[in-house]
Amino acid sequence: MNLESFYSGNEWFAYRFFGAHLERDGVRFCVYAPMAKKVTLIGEFSHWHDLEMTNSGRGGIYSLLVQNAQVGQMYKYRIYHHDGTVTDKADPYGYGMELRPCSASIIRDMEAFTFTDNMWMCERDKNYDKPMNIYEIHFGSWKSNGDRWYRYEELGDVLIPYLQEMGYTHVELMPIAEYPLDESWGYQQTGFFAPTARYGDCDGLKAFVNQCHMAGIGVLLDFVPVHFAVDDYGLSDFDGTNLYEMPFSDVEKSQWGSFQFAHGKGEVASFLKSCANYWLSEYHFDGLRMDAISNMIYWEGNQQRGVNDSALHFVQALNEGLHNLHPTAMLIAEDSTSFLKVTAPVQYEGLGFDYKWDLGWMHDTLEFFKMSPKERESHYQDILFSMHYFYNELYLLALSHDEVVHGKKTILDKMYGLYEEKFAQCRALFLYMMTHPGKKLQFMGNEIGQFREWAQYRPQDFDALETYPMHQMFRRFCKDLNLVYRHHPALYEGEYNKACFSYVIADRCEELVYAYTRSAGNEKILAVFNFSDRMYNNYEIRIDGNHMLKEIMNSASDIYGGDVCKKSVHDMEIHVRNGSCRMNLEPYSGRLFQVL
Repeated sequence: MNLESFYSGNEWFAYRFFGAHLERDGVRFCVYAPMAKKVTLIGEFSHWHDLEMTNSGRGGIYSLLVQNAQVGQMYKYRIYHHDGTVTDKADPYGYGMELRPCSASIIRDMEAFTFTDNMWMCERDKNYDKPMNIYEIHFGSWKSNGDRWYRYEELGDVLIPYLQEMGYTHVELMPIAEYPLDESWGYQQTGFFAPTARYGDCDGLKAFVNQCHMAGIGVLLDFVPVHFAVDDYGLSDFDGTNLYEMPFSDVEKSQWGSFQFAHGKGEVASFLKSCANYWLSEYHFDGLRMDAISNMIYWEGNQQRGVNDSALHFVQALNEGLHNLHPTAMLIAEDSTSFLKVTAPVQYEGLGFDYKWDLGWMHDTLEFFKMSPKERESHYQDILFSMHYFYNELYLLALSHDEVVHGKKTILDKMYGLYEEKFAQCRALFLYMMTHPGKKLQFMGNEIGQFREWAQYRPQDFDALETYPMHQMFRRFCKDLNLVYRHHPALYEGEYNKACFSYVIADRCEELVYAYTRSAGNEKILAVFNFSDRMYNNYEIRIDGNHMLKEIMNSASDIYGGDVCKKSVHDMEIHVRNGSCRMNLEPYSGRLFQVL
């Protein structure tokens, strides 16, 4: 490791220097604690007695070679402070940790697993002109394995066939770096380099990613570069000072009560850059979804508090460096602000992300579908608004875990109306989402019409598929919709090109009808929606020229729980003559056509 790069914030491989590493003569431990009085090592190999570490004199770097230390053994650093107090700390760069509530680090052999996904790694790209339909999961609550969690290497056997059957292209894991509190879902971490022991170890996680790649499924990781847990065995007050956290009381903690990283410090920047590189390099993740980027743009995520310049500069350097190291990995921002150029290259004064979650689209759309049809008439433009700003960034449409918790209701239950009306509207919503420009993300359970809010301690209600036919039909609709999306290039190619999208109907607020076309190459798709509670017979649609409309999908089909017979879904052809045609539009429905 280049020490000058580490101290200046430009080191990307600090995890290969710090932490516990196997050598020919034993295990070498190395930790950074510049303001400590002294540092000792305790662990199973010493019967938890102190082994004094040597201060190299190079800015507070302590190291020790332990000849009898072995893979799988636990250890901690014991930090002696100048005020006479002592704190036992987990290894900031440790590759493994004990299962909560215990907190020791564990020696791991990072060379033990061999990937077999070379072809995938060589051929993957950022999917700009490819379908990208992401299935977001919480590893421990997708499904249970009897009375326990699935281990990393086990879940793939169950999850991957489901992803393939349902037509998803990628799976996104909510944070799996070690964290102490289940209720935090992994967003307040203590072991930034350690896969959580809830589901296994390093080799198991690598096996899961490798298995996904061999099956043609990309894997994204939720990465948390903004804040960390306050637990005393973690990064907080690490050497008796605020080594990792902000030094000012008014910004020391985030709105979640966790400590905020001091991104302007070189050692912290190198820690986080190395961490991001670690997950991409050592585990072959295909991209990082970076959490709470709003807090790195503005202090506390509040525009009124001003731009957080040091964090912004860090983000730019992080993304630029990751693009150089991993040109085909995707960097995705969760950002709720209107800050410009989030997905512009750093060289053009952007933040350098490849995609940004469109939280504005999410909010406006879900609020619209909560309303009664009468209320929607005065909010007709809300559905149109997203396309006014869509081409400012490279957007990803997400209906994530945040939208199905804390009393917000699930996506299905948010829909206006009674039981069958909710299903009809959710089908129309998902058809609208899938035909709207932008990559897609759905949280687990959305595709089965989950009524119960997500809870991290309970698996999704897949048993509803066996008990309630409406859920089974809804799942079939989501599957068919995913496959339609993947098999029609007009729905994903050129979606960030203004010339590939055009409104056909965008001015019928009293009728609540919308229509638009998507185009790519020689293919054109027409999407028509009726978001009202009224049936429209022989409704006129005007589209230039003479065409035949071949129906691809109707959300009101009886095979999905609607009222339109199956035959009409597959056999319906509508002729456009002199720029005009007529069609039936069911209440709360969407229809999709190829324009021939």
